[in-house]
Parts: sequence; C-alpha cells; structure tokens
Amino acid sequence: MSDTEGARLFREAWVAGVHRHFPGEPKPGYVAPWDETPQWEREAAGAVAAQVRQFVSLSDGAAERLTREQKGRFVAICWTAQMYRHFIDPKPAYVADWPQLPTWQQETDADIFEAVEKSVEKSAG
Repeated sequence: MSDTEGARLFREAWVAGVHRHFPGEPKPGYVAPWDETPQWEREAAGAVAAQVRQFVSLSDGAAERLTREQKGRFVAICWTAQMYRHFIDPKPAYVADWPQLPTWQQETDADIFEAVEKSVEKSAG
C-alpha cells in the first residue's frame, strides 16, 4: 500500500468514525472530502497509517489481541507525534493525551487502527 493509499484509508476511516461516533453535527473540517483535506493533514494521516501497518505487520498477527482502547491509544500517540512534527506550537486539542480526548475521538481512533489492520490482513492473505 502506498503512502497516499494509506492516507486515504486513514481519512476514510476517520470520516466514517466521525459520522458514527460524533454527537450531533460534526464540524465541516472533520468530514471534509480528501480533495479539501490540507496537505499537512494528508501527510500526517499517511505517516500514522504507515506506523499502524508496520506495527501490525511486526506483531505477526498478535496486534489483533489488543483492546480497542489500546488500538485507539496507538493511533492517538502516533497522531500527536505528527502534530509536533507539523506545528511548532500545535493547538492543545491536537496534542491532548488519551484521557482528555472526547469519547467520539477515542472510538474513531480505534476504528482507524482496525481499518488499517484489516488492510494489512488482506494484503497478507
């Protein structure tokens, strides 16, 4: 899977998760189509998707035994690192620790991990 494909998979999983878990009407930027997604966000999404793919591959299938919370935390930590990479002084919400993230975002991060995990399983099988 190319970085662009991984970034798109991440974004698609994010948008689907927002629609599934966000209470009420999400901000337009949360569900903007790929073509309207800023370049920094595309790059960050691709990097995080690559990190999840590598993590899943290197676990030799054992990552499936992680809890949803552990999967979501992994995505959140990888995303936080990307925010520090792309911004000198990121917004606090961009780098909030797991307990400070809203439930909808925690669930969406877990969905992202599982979407990438499934793509790894498909390519291996």
